Amino acid sequence: PYGFSVIEKFLAGARSIDQHFHSASFESNIPVLLGLLSVWNVSFLGYPARAILPYTQALEKLAPHIQQVSMESNGKGVSIDGVRLPFEAGEIDFGEPGTNGQHSFYQLIHQGRVIPCDFIGIVKSQQPVYLKDEVVNNHDELMSNFFAQPDALAYGKTPEQLQSENVAPHLTFTGNRPSLSLLLPSLDAYRIGQLLAIYEHRI
Repeated sequence: PYGFSVIEKFLAGARSIDQHFHSASFESNIPVLLGLLSVWNVSFLGYPARAILPYTQALEKLAPHIQQVSMESNGKGVSIDGVRLPFEAGEIDFGEPGTNGQHSFYQLIHQGRVIPCDFIGIVKSQQPVYLKDEVVNNHDELMSNFFAQPDALAYGKTPEQLQSENVAPHLTFTGNRPSLSLLLPSLDAYRIGQLLAIYEHRI
């Protein structure tokens, strides 16, 4: 059920980030910090891409939306004066909901090229499923993955650790790969407004 009251909540969420963006110091300004991280990863460290990984199917269209907004807006090779930039700018944005991505391209992210990741999690599930004899519900399992992936990207596993776990040594991964996590209390109209405004101000 959508209506004016839902749109008002969405706009209020976006407005809260607008106000935060305009009033918070750079040290605590979420969109500014995220934007600076992108500049650091792309222009200084030379990582050309960024994965946007929401751990909810409800945000399956978020990555394509941000891809269009970001790559269309920041896909420039010249300055405002038309002078060719002496560094790389803009990033290749892509993504999928978490579990889809885990079975699609996480292998590359963990063991291949370095791709900074944005993990987006939701504390309270919209539709938790409880199955008989299951210790945890589906959302608890999903959130376990949400927390485990950035941990694995950060710390990796050595061949020695894998050997102690009786896992093949070729499955080692180095760690020290950049990621960030955004954790929303719930996925309602207000929070979606905030999320979109964060990404738009970041761009």
